[in-house]
Amino acid sequence: MKTLENHMILFDGECPMCKAYTNAFVKTGMLVAGGRAAYQNGMDGVCPLIDKQRAVNEIALVNIENGEVTYGVKSIFKILANAWPVFAPLFAFNPFVWLMGKVYAFISYNRRVIIPAPVGSDSFAYQPTFKKHYRIAYLLFTWFFTGLILTSYTRLLAPAIPLGGAYREFMICGGQIIYQGIIVRIYQKRSFWSYLGNMMTISFAGSLLLLIPLILNNWFHMQPLFFILYFMAIAGLMFLEHIRRTKLLNLGWMMTITWALYRMILLGVILFL
Repeated sequence: MKTLENHMILFDGECPMCKAYTNAFVKTGMLVAGGRAAYQNGMDGVCPLIDKQRAVNEIALVNIENGEVTYGVKSIFKILANAWPVFAPLFAFNPFVWLMGKVYAFISYNRRVIIPAPVGSDSFAYQPTFKKHYRIAYLLFTWFFTGLILTSYTRLLAPAIPLGGAYREFMICGGQIIYQGIIVRIYQKRSFWSYLGNMMTISFAGSLLLLIPLILNNWFHMQPLFFILYFMAIAGLMFLEHIRRTKLLNLGWMMTITWALYRMILLGVILFL
């Protein structure tokens, strides 16, 4: 594996994902030791001509010899193509670059709701740009896959929990987006998109954890009680994570109370109607 010499990658020091994958570049020898730095520590010292806002939105790779800067997925492809030259033609193939650029942007512009970071008066002057279409795409993505997984999981709860129609879980998940969206819009309008993004990350993460018993059920046929207890444990973890994230957003207890209330009302409707 070939190391990319004389380059510095500038990552978001408040983003655990960014820390992890840039650290992997260094640990695996794709970048030299010291070939990464948090942009919060000062971009001018690395390259005075860098586009600061773009570097915050799309990870920047700086050639420290000539000052050339690449951004976003092209930065990552430059490192990978240098490490594995056999893939260089793929990383230069424009349709592939375009497609992966959209995937990268989808993650990058939603990274602060995937893994939140506290933002206060002492935070770095430049923050990721909010792009509504990427946030809407994220809400639709997490809604669809959460509903899909829950639809499969609820079959394991029968007959203790009555089965619903094919689209019940999609409607429940979508209903919570609308319900909580209305409340946060009234309660604290400025947090509308941030809150909905965080809320759906919690729902999506919870649904991914439900895949474990779904997969195990292919080999071990367990009783509905096990799946009910597992589901309750995941719901408890989601509740705690909701509290943590709303605190980071300075939303207090209002959104957590309404989030839990919605779920309890729906459970009552499913069980008794």
